[in-house]
Amino acid sequence: MDPITLFAMANAAVSAVKKGCQLYKDIKGAAGDVKSVLKDLDDQFHANHPPDKPATTTQRNAYIEEKNRVIELNKKQGETAGIYQELANYLGDFFDNMNKCMAVIEEEERKNREEIYEGEESLGRRALQLVIMKKQLEQMAVELREMMIYNSPPELGALWTDVSVMMKEMGEQQKVLLTKKMRAEEVIAKRRKAMMKQLRDEAWLGGVILIATFVFFWAMAWVVNDRIKKYPQYGTGWIPKTEDERRVEEGPQKYIGR
Repeated sequence: MDPITLFAMANAAVSAVKKGCQLYKDIKGAAGDVKSVLKDLDDQFHANHPPDKPATTTQRNAYIEEKNRVIELNKKQGETAGIYQELANYLGDFFDNMNKCMAVIEEEERKNREEIYEGEESLGRRALQLVIMKKQLEQMAVELREMMIYNSPPELGALWTDVSVMMKEMGEQQKVLLTKKMRAEEVIAKRRKAMMKQLRDEAWLGGVILIATFVFFWAMAWVVNDRIKKYPQYGTGWIPKTEDERRVEEGPQKYIGR
């Protein structure tokens, strides 16, 4: 389980929560008597731009855009329930991925204390990367808490409290199970690695034996072929003929008087 991927997923959940909170806050701010809100915008605009100091085209367009935004937000008052549920889901995603990432980081820290590091990156760089991710996750949690409790409608503060308490309890349970799972997977990975090494060693040994066998028979064939050329009387077989075998083939006449 890669902590970088988990960190990215937690960060994406934070962005979604921030956008949802802002939208929820805007809708709540525009709720109620939209006419009074629009009147306040009109009063502020005319106060800032009296007849002797007319607004520029850019300022007037911004004023009109803000009025339209308030009107549209007022139309979305019924959507806050859906946004509230989405925020709960995104908060759950954040805590889930944060707890998993923290568990992975702590497990890697334990391994670095107890085992020889064999990663591709340098040990110092990997350690620094994990420390930074851990600090950033903690900072994300603080930012979300402050935004939802102090800078948003009160119901979002209650949502933060409920979700954070629930996820804290579940996170502790999941952390234990996740640690057990990672250690079990590590044992399986080590066994698989040892088995693959054994297979490679056996394949290498088999290759050496095959090559040695081929070289041996090639050498034997060369010796036999050389013997056939130099001493044809011993026959063309792999095993040279004995004196008795030659005598039988050539006949007794050739051996009379010997």
